[in-house]
Amino acid sequence: MELRSVGGIEQELEKCKASIRRLEMEVNKERFRMIYLQTLLAKERKSYDRQRWGFRKPPHLIEGDPQAVGADSQHLHAQEQGQPERSRFQPLDLEKGLEMRKRVLSGILASEETYLSHLEALLLPMKPLKAAATTSQPVLTVQQIETIFFKVPELYEIHKEFYDSLLPRVQQWSHHQRVGDLFQKQASQLGVYRAFVDNYELAVETAEKCCQANTHMKVALVNNRPLCVFSSVLSLPALLYKPVDRVTRSTLVLHDLLKHTPSSHPDYPLLQDALRISQNFLSSINEESTPRRQSMTVKKGENRQLLKDGFMVELVEGARKLRHVFLFTDLLLCAKLKKQIGGKSQQYDSKWYIPLSDLTFQTAEDSEPLPIPQVPDEELDAIKIKISSLRSDIQRERRANKGSKVMERLKKKLSEQESLLLLNSPNMPLRVHNRNGKSYMFLISSDYERAEWKEVIREQQKKCDLTSMELQMLTNSCLKLQTVHQLPLTVNKEEDESTGLYGFLNVIVHSASGLKQSLNLYCTLEVDSFGIFVNKAKTRVYRYTTEPKWNEEFEIELEGSQTLRLLCYEKSYNKAKMNKEDGESTDRIMGKGRIALDPQMLQGKDWQRTVIPVNGIEVKISMKFTSREFSLKRMPSRKPMGVFGVNLSTVTKLERSKVPYIVRQCLEEIERRGMEEVGIYRVSGVATDIQALKTAFDTNNKDVSVMMSEMDVNAIAGTLKLYFRELPEPLFTDELYPNFAGGIALSDSVAKESCMLNLLLSLPEPNLVTFLFLLDHLKRVAEKESVNKMSLHNLATVFGPTLLRPSEKDSKIPTNPTQPITMGDSWSLEVMSQVQVLLYFLQLETIPTPDSKRQSILFSTEV
Repeated sequence: MELRSVGGIEQELEKCKASIRRLEMEVNKERFRMIYLQTLLAKERKSYDRQRWGFRKPPHLIEGDPQAVGADSQHLHAQEQGQPERSRFQPLDLEKGLEMRKRVLSGILASEETYLSHLEALLLPMKPLKAAATTSQPVLTVQQIETIFFKVPELYEIHKEFYDSLLPRVQQWSHHQRVGDLFQKQASQLGVYRAFVDNYELAVETAEKCCQANTHMKVALVNNRPLCVFSSVLSLPALLYKPVDRVTRSTLVLHDLLKHTPSSHPDYPLLQDALRISQNFLSSINEESTPRRQSMTVKKGENRQLLKDGFMVELVEGARKLRHVFLFTDLLLCAKLKKQIGGKSQQYDSKWYIPLSDLTFQTAEDSEPLPIPQVPDEELDAIKIKISSLRSDIQRERRANKGSKVMERLKKKLSEQESLLLLNSPNMPLRVHNRNGKSYMFLISSDYERAEWKEVIREQQKKCDLTSMELQMLTNSCLKLQTVHQLPLTVNKEEDESTGLYGFLNVIVHSASGLKQSLNLYCTLEVDSFGIFVNKAKTRVYRYTTEPKWNEEFEIELEGSQTLRLLCYEKSYNKAKMNKEDGESTDRIMGKGRIALDPQMLQGKDWQRTVIPVNGIEVKISMKFTSREFSLKRMPSRKPMGVFGVNLSTVTKLERSKVPYIVRQCLEEIERRGMEEVGIYRVSGVATDIQALKTAFDTNNKDVSVMMSEMDVNAIAGTLKLYFRELPEPLFTDELYPNFAGGIALSDSVAKESCMLNLLLSLPEPNLVTFLFLLDHLKRVAEKESVNKMSLHNLATVFGPTLLRPSEKDSKIPTNPTQPITMGDSWSLEVMSQVQVLLYFLQLETIPTPDSKRQSILFSTEV
């Protein structure tokens, strides 16, 4: 060997490297032959099978699919019991099983076709790159090309041969058709995959470095149209990962095929043999790669674990996107669940991730102003109406025991509408920022959830950097690790699962204990409705104490609610230190807790006392539930005097006024100091204060105005709502209520306006004047929506049922004593109609006064 020049030395070096690669290939082939021979030996000696390969427990796949583990376990358990996996085929099942076998094979063909197209996309730039390597201006060296595309041509040939052999057999199908030999042959060639997997990381690393350093490389890749088609979805590293993903899922295909192959079929032993080879192959790779993989992905001595996951809405370029967010011990991963196609198992697509060491929470002041697209309340209300209607249709179909096709169609529509509501409802921002650059915004429905995510993230901020391979493997493992498997949709619930409570929940927040220092503490209460949590009540601030004793009662309306949440806040009076996150001044969350609203526990009439643990603090509460069947009954007052439960006309006659004194007093006080109160009319007032005001008005207490000036404005709003709710007849009267419900459903706008205004001006004069007085006030409240968060739609939601709900002539108490507190969706549909009626009048610019009704052209036609 003469090494007299640099060129000669380089040439000999290349030859040496090529020889080493050939030897490595031979070693890999021999290694696979060893595994294959061990498998054949194990076939003869089952005891050896169990001891050597651990068949008593499912083999651990490389970040594989959880379905594979479950399938392996079932298959191996059947072997241990000495039972063929499909030995119990019945004659009728046999025909179906063999037909299903063809469908499985057709699916395998389609999958192979897609996989071959990926391999073709990888191979296409290889030839021009190799040709350029021998010129004076090579894009890549020969070594780089061999590293990046190592074993890809061999893999393509193996799968092309498999596809070309399987296709005619499936096309010329009969129940006696044999395909097991093809799968057995393919399994015997897994040694090529072993070589590819061993080289994979180096291939990806080389490709990424070459693309970054060499612009000609990028041009060469982009100019290849087939690769360009895939690269719009898959990058070059992602395409290189396809064979890795393919081999880790090889057992799934065989399990599916074995499941639909009778044990008496000639293919059965061949498929079993192919499955054993594949399992042993994956086990051997897993044994060697697990220590290396762990050392790459996490810090020494640590294991990555999933701490929390859930569905959230991400704001991406002004559009709402549904995401599944996974919080691991060292990073936050945002993924999208891919659509299932052709019966394939579900997969996640990684959108982005942030190592916890690089993650910070941004305030609205620190981030660029990003408008949150708001969906009009009317549209959300329309979605809720559709949901309630579809639920009723499903219940009707279920009772009629009709065909499953109709039921499935209705369930699909229900799932679409509920998903739409979950996507468009949340508006509370959670901003996360990567110190290395980009920021992201999630939209959440309640402060409880936002605090929960922040709390867990702040406890687990550790540094971790991922390679593209590790990120792909981690994303694939999400299906196995996820704890939240489905969106909170009604359609995902079992038939016998509770749909929640409908009615009113009285909650007394008694006291808190366990505080280590004196604080200014208050609590808020949230309940869920249509899968979204809403703040419903707030206690007063108990000043500077370690044992706050509120003893405040709230009445909370429930609509399919299943959970009550409680949050404890420390009130901040120092404006300079107030946290202005998300554009609003907020107080510090000290803790949070929740309790399930169990129908059985709340079934009795007595108060149920319980304790909610809140981050080391114990909050004592009492609850009492009144179902909608009872709470919606308007009962005349039994007292000879008073205003609550007394006909409106009687009160106005006694007071010699057109509008009851209680209505005027409450509205004046709210307009004086409650117009900018966040959630006015929606947030519940303290029940004890409301009862005190009720008694004062009923007894004509002269000090009632003084009492009101000292009370929380939410208690005054609650007193007004209680007055209208306890009227023996609704403000819109029992007689006219069906006509209002019919008028709002008219599609022609002119006919609707004529009908609705005619009906309105047909009300008794005290009812009409009182309603118009209230209507003007509610419109003024809505003008402050930017501050009080109460839109016209929100006000209609609060007051619609209160003003329109008809009195109960006949009891609608269910006869089944075991289900006294659950409701059908007919109630929800009725409530939606009541909301729509009030919203219609709130949105009208002008309404004729009672004196002008006969002059109006609109009222020329009788209703």
